[in-house]
Amino acid sequence: MLPRLRGARVTDLIGLTLLGLLLIWLAVNFVKGPAAFIDISLIGLTNGTIYGVVALGYTLVYGILQLINFAHGDVFALSGLVASTVIVSVLGLDEGSSALVIIGGLAVTLVVIMVGFSLFNASIERVAYRPLRNAPRLAPLITAVGMSFVVENISLALYGVNYRTVPNLISHSDVIHIGGITYSWSKASVLIIVIPLLVVLSWFVRSTKQGKAMRAVAQDTEASAMMGIDVDHTIAVTFLIAGALAGAAGIVYLMQFNMRFDTGFELGLIAFTAAVLGGIGNLSGAVLGALCIGFIQAFNEGLGWFAPGSDWTRSMVFGILILVLVFRPEGILGEQTPEGA
Repeated sequence: MLPRLRGARVTDLIGLTLLGLLLIWLAVNFVKGPAAFIDISLIGLTNGTIYGVVALGYTLVYGILQLINFAHGDVFALSGLVASTVIVSVLGLDEGSSALVIIGGLAVTLVVIMVGFSLFNASIERVAYRPLRNAPRLAPLITAVGMSFVVENISLALYGVNYRTVPNLISHSDVIHIGGITYSWSKASVLIIVIPLLVVLSWFVRSTKQGKAMRAVAQDTEASAMMGIDVDHTIAVTFLIAGALAGAAGIVYLMQFNMRFDTGFELGLIAFTAAVLGGIGNLSGAVLGALCIGFIQAFNEGLGWFAPGSDWTRSMVFGILILVLVFRPEGILGEQTPEGA
């Protein structure tokens, strides 16, 4: 027992030391350039919010099935590509469109993509995962990897290898301009779209009958079935919600960056890392972990004092995943999963 306690104390000491060094690095960078530091923090907030929407899809499904739905990132990428077609080819929105037309067009696109990809995601669950509900745990895991390749290749077949983008529909003028601190409407639009979705999701899961059924199934599937909860229906609803979140994330990402068929692979891994960092299976933890990843990525690429730079971003993000699994495998919020992670 004593050697185990000593090992735990050493591990905790190492973790606290690393955290302390990170805080010192951030403090020095803040002192050297407060305005630039806050500007970069706002970029991290925007990116972390996008990661959070994708991470919620991972953590919702894991909370119900204890399954990492690797196809989720690819569903996100395909939704963004389809959104580009709706915005440019179907609705014909461009920079010359009036503000009312742009807002209405984006609202229509958001509804169409969220509904369409909620059904698409639920179809994946019905075809690929439900038949394996009672199979050994490895079978649905391999199927999830396979579905990731299937969805990615659908994107490749439909849109090719070129990046897709949309016109700058939202003004790049500043909504915040205080001293050297600026924040544009185009970045603020991410928060305007995503925050209401997160509020509605939180209310749905905590306060509605279906949300309570989801939480019951996540806690104990067999007991929920004995209490009269339709487990298959509840899981299908979970995939519907996850698909809708992937669709919303695809649109807000498209408004900020270019997308192509393999965009979902890397961003999906980042979002999964965020979910693990915050506590896989915990909705609040997924958002918190995503914000942490967004800030760390922005600080790494934007700060000037001893910042490794963009070439090291991937290594840092996945290095964080390894450190979390070593020092605090349950995540920041300490959510214990049925697997004891």
